[in-house]
Amino acid sequence: MSVKLRLRRTGRKKQPSYRIVVADSRSPRDGKFIEIVGQYAPRSGEQALNLDNDRVNYWLDNGAQPTDTVRSLLRKAGILKARHEARLGRKLTATAVPVGEAAAE
Repeated sequence: MSVKLRLRRTGRKKQPSYRIVVADSRSPRDGKFIEIVGQYAPRSGEQALNLDNDRVNYWLDNGAQPTDTVRSLLRKAGILKARHEARLGRKLTATAVPVGEAAAE
């Protein structure tokens, strides 16, 4: 059984809102799920994303795979960067250097 973090659509017509749920990969999009770990309302501006960070990290630690859309939302929320830094044991402070400047040095 593969467990995924994915979106479940709620809301009215032309007014979408989504719940970020943990579900079996074989269940339908709006079907049975294990747990709700957050909400995403793309039309609400800055308050679009609400996540339970502890539960998201718990499920990621136990092997749940986020879908592409949920992965991008987790990246915007900073959860994936925090997990990466914790794995490295230090903060990442370096910034990307353009290719042209790197070759000149």
